[in-house]
Amino acid sequence: MSNKLIDFMNISKAYGMQTVLDDFNLYIRENEFLTLLGPSGCGKTTTLRILGGFETPDAGRVIFDGKDITDLPPNKRQLNTVFQKYALFTHMTIADNIAFGLKIKNKSKQYIHDKIKYALKLVNLDGFENRMPDSLSGGQQQRIAIARAIVNEPKVLLLDEPLGALDLKLRQDMQYELIRLKNELGITFLYVTHDQEEALTMSDTIVVMNQGYIQQIGTPEKIYNEPENAFVADFIGESNIIPATMVEDRLVKILGVNFACVDEGFGQNKPVDVVIRPEDIDLLKPGQGSMDGVVTHLIFKGVHYEMEVMANNYEWLVHSTDMFPVGTEVSIHVDPFDIQIMKKPESEDEEAVNIEE
Repeated sequence: MSNKLIDFMNISKAYGMQTVLDDFNLYIRENEFLTLLGPSGCGKTTTLRILGGFETPDAGRVIFDGKDITDLPPNKRQLNTVFQKYALFTHMTIADNIAFGLKIKNKSKQYIHDKIKYALKLVNLDGFENRMPDSLSGGQQQRIAIARAIVNEPKVLLLDEPLGALDLKLRQDMQYELIRLKNELGITFLYVTHDQEEALTMSDTIVVMNQGYIQQIGTPEKIYNEPENAFVADFIGESNIIPATMVEDRLVKILGVNFACVDEGFGQNKPVDVVIRPEDIDLLKPGQGSMDGVVTHLIFKGVHYEMEVMANNYEWLVHSTDMFPVGTEVSIHVDPFDIQIMKKPESEDEEAVNIEE
């Protein structure tokens, strides 16, 4: 990856008694698609607004391309923001909406004309120059908002839940659009969402936040397959999170049964938490797996069946393309590398940071 473009250094921000960011540190590389992901109130939008210049941190600095921009007004920063509410000017044509920032910068008519055509082509809305915003669908309006941001040639595009108001199919189309735009334009994207699927689909890097703290930073694959704590595991996709005991390296006792795993370095007979994704559980005939149980619930989800299996007094969530009717006796098998071991929180306080929403 290329070099560091943005650096949040020891950022703190409170509103009244409520601390939203607490000694927050994060850097973003050039041309990176970085997503801040977390529940509402976790500090992700505040982080974005501090970078955009709409909020001033109580402590800490923001460095952009080697310069301190902490106190720079928004219009002097080389970035543009696209909000969930598209904020298009309803009394102006699409062309005038897109040209708004360029006119303020006193660009020539020809330059503005070329830029509008280029931007509309980029967001697949050729020929929409003279339409009015209210004649457009939500997805089209959102694309115009993105076009308006792009024509200013920002180094960074800030996107605050920009697809939140769209229906599922449109959201998915726009996700592909944004990935394509990033690849074509070479802009750095900072994206804020609470939608896990959106984050996993689009990002190079995901930053999972909770209560003003970063819980984990990594690629979508790493965050999904190797969550660092129960909050991350629970927030990203569905999981079976079970208290267990690390017997020794590569052996963990779950609900009284020993399972082979690949993790090492947790010590001997130490309490841990285990994460097993529902799609990583194989259901076999009774006696063939590690633990026998019975199917208690069954739902058809389109791509797979979602089942609950009661085994050793625990309701296991299982996703499978094979259907096992309610009442079927089964045996649970999990491959060693599909068992993810996590340290237990040391204290109640640490647990609050990690798990409580």
